[in-house]
Amino acid sequence: MIHRLFITFLILIPSLLPAQITQEATGIDESELYASTKQVNQFFRRFNGEEDQKGNRYYENDKSYRDVELRKNYLTILFNTENNRISKDLKKQFINDVTSRQNPKYLNFHKEGWFAEVNAVFSRGGKDENILLFFKIQPQGQGYEWVLEKASVEAYKSSFNKDSSSNKSFIHPMSHELDFMNLNKAFRNSKGVDFTARNFKPDYLSIFLYELSNKKISFKTVRDLKFHFFQCAGWYFQISEYNRSGYNRGWLISDLTPIKEEQIPALKALIYDQQ
Repeated sequence: MIHRLFITFLILIPSLLPAQITQEATGIDESELYASTKQVNQFFRRFNGEEDQKGNRYYENDKSYRDVELRKNYLTILFNTENNRISKDLKKQFINDVTSRQNPKYLNFHKEGWFAEVNAVFSRGGKDENILLFFKIQPQGQGYEWVLEKASVEAYKSSFNKDSSSNKSFIHPMSHELDFMNLNKAFRNSKGVDFTARNFKPDYLSIFLYELSNKKISFKTVRDLKFHFFQCAGWYFQISEYNRSGYNRGWLISDLTPIKEEQIPALKALIYDQQ
């Protein structure tokens, strides 16, 4: 029940972001607000060229819907300009590729190929603990919902580190002739992970849900949020929210790299912190 409430909260995050505030109320130039990508949904629309400079929606029958020049103008302001790791040449290459007239690339909120990374704070034994949770969109009834896909929990990792030395514990190959009665000694002197197959991978999400349902840990707050995108063939990029003054703020591209199809699983494992 707790984790379902937590997921519902995450679904509502975009609607909790601040709405546009008038210049009369704040003294801020309205053009500055127009330049700010205030919601994740707005990032999708700007990336695709589906709204004008004032945030009004374009639809398929509108003349400017997904206009190439409009997309190029928007894409130039969708990068975090304070990130010097993304070169001008790489940005130009990316923008030209996704706005190609022959093979344009768009983002789709309801399709796979993107997911959320939530840096959440939980309480364990009265102490705060950071846990990374990864969510994806899936169909639900007449709509969609965010569902938990992965969890990265630092506290679990030490429990599943295998002894790589020649003195590691093992179960003797003749144990079956002893009705495995030697397991008493084996499990008493080892944490057990040495006895798993070489390709064993612990399922941190199942352990996390078990601990959550048994009140071993309890949710406190969300510390940070970012989104990872693999929907544009040949590219990976990440968006993060920047709350600051000036024109370059809101949800912006914080990381960008060209990637081959066969490299995607390794990069996802790195993001999930389970490589």
